[in-house]
Amino acid sequence: MFKDKVLLITGGTGSFGNAVLNKFLDTNIKEIRIFSRDEKKQHDMRVTINNDKVKYYIGDVRDYSSVEQSLNGVDYVFHAAALKQVPSCEFYPIEAVKTNILGTENVLNAAIKQKVKKVICLSTDKAVYPINSMGISKALMEKLMVAKSRLSEDTVLVGTRYGNVMASRGSVIPLFHDQILNTQPITITDPEMTRFMMTLHDAVELVLYAFENGRSGDIFVQKSPASSIGDLANAMIKIYQSKSEINIIGTRHAEKLYETLLGKEEFLGAEDMGLYYRVSADNRDLNYNKYFTEGVQVTSGIDEYNSHNTSRLKEEELISLLKSIGYSK
Repeated sequence: MFKDKVLLITGGTGSFGNAVLNKFLDTNIKEIRIFSRDEKKQHDMRVTINNDKVKYYIGDVRDYSSVEQSLNGVDYVFHAAALKQVPSCEFYPIEAVKTNILGTENVLNAAIKQKVKKVICLSTDKAVYPINSMGISKALMEKLMVAKSRLSEDTVLVGTRYGNVMASRGSVIPLFHDQILNTQPITITDPEMTRFMMTLHDAVELVLYAFENGRSGDIFVQKSPASSIGDLANAMIKIYQSKSEINIIGTRHAEKLYETLLGKEEFLGAEDMGLYYRVSADNRDLNYNKYFTEGVQVTSGIDEYNSHNTSRLKEEELISLLKSIGYSK
C-alpha cells in the first residue's frame, strides 16, 4: 500500500510516530515526513533513526501555512498531533481547542487543497460521552472530520478511536514503574476504575486497518480488553516482586470511572468487522423534513461498549502483556 509513497505524520515525534517509524523504515515506502513543533525531539529522533527516508519539518498544526507547505507532494497523512493530557486541558481548555479542533481543521483543509489521497485522524475513547476538555475537543475533532468528508472529493478522511495506549508518555504504567523502582507508594485514584488496554503495536495496526478499509467519514474502533487500575498496580507489584504499598488518592480532575469506545447510539449502527467496529458517517443532507419521516432503530435495550463491559484481563494475561512491552524484572 505504501510502496514509493510519501507519508506525513503530524505530532510525529511522539510515541505513535516512533512506532510507525519502527514499522515502516525497512519497507519500500519512499519517504516519511515528521511534522512537529519541537526541534529538540526532532534532533534526538534524527540522531537515533539516522535514515535518509525520514525528513523533518518544523511547524505547528495551529499554523496553516506551515502545514500546507509540509504537505506538498504527500500521498498520505497520519494526524496524531494533539493535546492529550486531561489535567492540562482542564486548566487550559482554549489550548485544546486551538490544537485539537482548529489544528485539525488546518490539517484537513491543507490536505484537501494539496490533494492528499488519504488522511487518518487519531481520536480517543474520551471523545465518547465526554466530560473533560480533552474529550470534548476530540469529539469535535471527529465531527469536523466527518463534516469535511462529505465535501472532500479527492481526499478520503477516516478516523480511528482507541483507548489507553499502554506505557505511552504521561500514562499510568511508567508512573507505577518509577514508583516501584524508587520504593515509593503506588498512587491510585480508584482501584475499581477501568481502562481499555492497547499496546502501541495495536494503535498502529488500527490505523493501518482504517487506512486499508476506510471510506470517507468512517470511524474505526478496535475491540480491546480492559483492566482495573487496582489489578494493573498489583500485576506490576508481582512482576517486580515489590513491597510498595498502594495509596488511594481519589479521582483526579474530570476523570471517569470507565471509558467508552462506542456510545449506544453508535453501537446500534456499527458494523462488526471481526477485530474492529466501523461507524459510518451519517450522510443525510440538511433537508430537515427527512428527520421527521426517516429515522433509525430505537436505542432502548442497546448498551454502549465500554471498559466496564468489555472482556477483563486476568492477572496472568495482564502480566504477560506488560512483559511483552518491556516491563519485566
